[in-house]
Amino acid sequence: MSLLPPARTRLTDIAEQAGVSTATVSRVLNGKHGVSSHTRQAVLAALDVLGYERPDRLHSRPAGLVGLVVPELSNPVFPAFAQVIETMLSDRGYTPLLCTQSPGGTTEDQYVEMLLEHGVDGIVFVSGLHADTSASTERYQRLRSRGIPLVLVNGYAEGVDAPTVSTDDAAAMEQAVRHLTSLGHRSIGLAVGPTRFVPVRRKIDAFSELLRRQGVAEPEQHIVSTLFTVEGGQSAALELIESGHTAVICGSDLMALGAVRAARSRGFRVPDDLSVVGFDDSPLIAFTDPPLTTIRQPVAAMGHAAVAALVAEIRSTPVSRAELLFQPELVVRGSTGAAPAGALVLPGPGAAAV
Repeated sequence: MSLLPPARTRLTDIAEQAGVSTATVSRVLNGKHGVSSHTRQAVLAALDVLGYERPDRLHSRPAGLVGLVVPELSNPVFPAFAQVIETMLSDRGYTPLLCTQSPGGTTEDQYVEMLLEHGVDGIVFVSGLHADTSASTERYQRLRSRGIPLVLVNGYAEGVDAPTVSTDDAAAMEQAVRHLTSLGHRSIGLAVGPTRFVPVRRKIDAFSELLRRQGVAEPEQHIVSTLFTVEGGQSAALELIESGHTAVICGSDLMALGAVRAARSRGFRVPDDLSVVGFDDSPLIAFTDPPLTTIRQPVAAMGHAAVAALVAEIRSTPVSRAELLFQPELVVRGSTGAAPAGALVLPGPGAAAV
């Protein structure tokens, strides 16, 4: 059965979709060399988009199995990481085995046992127990003692023999605070998740240091730790609003959506009365009401680095154990604006100047 009839019009369609020449499409479909991996991927994506089945010659033999362990998928940033990492593993000939957690469901340790039973060649952990300072790192040390290559994403774990890829949380806080102070805000609060997590601790430490530089004696009064959910963000924002803050930096986009909900429940407008900054730049977050100003995690670059490190480890090529920090990017949209005249100073402990 011919999966892709050689009709000229079809080659043209694929070339137009991929943004390449018909000659390049022909080289890819015939499995010839001399085409970059980026271009090859564009042609394959065009095949998929246009509904063509890939020719058998393009189905290379898998190089091996790789486990990908991520938290629950209700936070859109985790599916984004999963998609990038899975795609890059597949491009390199590996078969990704996605393991997603949920409250009351299969645990990370149970997933690892299942992956070992399948004979995986390596495992990528995204925001797993390695990021939880209350959890033992012995589980990862046991895996390394068995020769299983690991890569950790967003959560450096002291003493674990594995490459680590993280977003620079200190840089993220500096970008967010600088943006809000440039808009005239002097009463800025931070809403984050549980403090036992490494990224949260880093955000708190950086935010606190920024406040101290501005003469704030007790930065902890301007920080609320809650859950990484819409409801958690709403609760934290209500507390910060009631203590007079005119801007809130959140530890995730979901929390930021909760902060917007909190403002509206008090009759405030975003950003006229309260500015809100998220974290992640999750898919579709630009289409919220208002479009969310947020700190973008470089998901694609981080996923590429994680996969490159894991493949190198699998091939016994030495990889640095120094944590690889990626610079985030402030994306300014409609949820931040000039500080309100007269600043929403409400009853309760006054918000210190930032």
